[in-house]
Amino acid sequence: MNLSFIKKRKGLYFLIILFIGFLALFLIFRQQSPKKVEPPAPRVNDLGKTPEPPPPTIEKTIIMAGKNITDLLTRYGFSRAQVIEIREKVRPVYDLAKIPAGQELRLIKVNNLYTGLEIDLDAEHYLEISLSSKPVKAEIKSYPIEKRLVLIEGIIEGSLIAAINQAGEQDILALSLAEIFGWDIDFYLDLRQGDTFRLLVEKRYKNGRFCGYGPILGAYFLNRKVLYEAFRFEDPERGQADYFDSKGNSLRREFLKSPLRYGRITSRFSYSRLHPIYKIYRPHYGVDYAAPIGTPVQATAAGVITFAGWNGGAGRLIKIRHNNAYETMYLHLQSFAPGLSVGTRVQSGQVIGYVGSSGESTGPHLDYRIIYHGQYVNPLGWKFKPAEPLEKKYMEIFRNLVKVKRYLLLLPLNLIFWN
Repeated sequence: MNLSFIKKRKGLYFLIILFIGFLALFLIFRQQSPKKVEPPAPRVNDLGKTPEPPPPTIEKTIIMAGKNITDLLTRYGFSRAQVIEIREKVRPVYDLAKIPAGQELRLIKVNNLYTGLEIDLDAEHYLEISLSSKPVKAEIKSYPIEKRLVLIEGIIEGSLIAAINQAGEQDILALSLAEIFGWDIDFYLDLRQGDTFRLLVEKRYKNGRFCGYGPILGAYFLNRKVLYEAFRFEDPERGQADYFDSKGNSLRREFLKSPLRYGRITSRFSYSRLHPIYKIYRPHYGVDYAAPIGTPVQATAAGVITFAGWNGGAGRLIKIRHNNAYETMYLHLQSFAPGLSVGTRVQSGQVIGYVGSSGESTGPHLDYRIIYHGQYVNPLGWKFKPAEPLEKKYMEIFRNLVKVKRYLLLLPLNLIFWN
């Protein structure tokens, strides 16, 4: 074989092997080189969407007596300037200086920022404040409330409160009933064992739980064999409600029969009474009601305060001037209701002070006095004029309402659902 031919073939084989090697390396590096990955085209439903915010967290606290909104919010990191700004922006809707003690305050936080604030105002209403709005916005909202009309009856064995409790109801209902009939019945003096009552009242429920009473719509009270009746009627034009008997006569008189809703008479009006401290006989121109210190004292009629301060043996005293030449006096008070001073106009039944033992006193009680044309009169024996009866133009509507309520008051049912 020709030697030169063999050499040529060997060179050719070498070139082929070298080419194959380069080709293999090229293919290997091509597979390992990074490829540009194109992002998937966004779905139509995702266009324009922003990520869902995290769920809010809610921090709760109970408003303690004596605490104001600044005390509460600065605990959560708000500055005093921020609190002042919130108060000013919310003021047209609600005055945060009057937040109710005992109610719940809730702070809503998102991404570690407080975005909202809620304050329960009562069992049915709450104040909602949006802190994320510019400016801050506020609105009073209502909880969804279920209302039930309930028929309640009882027999007096001791006190009205005990009878109401025996019927499974709360003290506040007894106070409401006493307020309705308080113009005719002195619930400290006039009650007798065996007296009976029956009333129709709206009970309210929030999330299935009892949250309070609505107004008493109608009631009977048999006291010492005398039947008293009351039917609530709301003036269609003014929207004001009051209580009348079945003939349309107002249950109101010029004065309430007592300045306390509950108490016990310990001393009556007398022109000659043995003074408990000086041990001498002298006139006692009022009626003494024994009650625990702090018991609310109510004005027995609308009027204007002419004196509120310390008056020697009378201790802390409030004096009110009323229409038709009447004045009333409330002695030995522990303190006065907030916001009262000489010249303040008060309404019948408004709390004006609290039972105490100030001045010449042997224990907690209220000395209540009435002056008519400059002379002291006996609060327990004086006859007061009734208020104006229902206007004649409403009598037909009222009579039809009385028929319905009388029927409901006679139903032998414990519970009636009410829309």
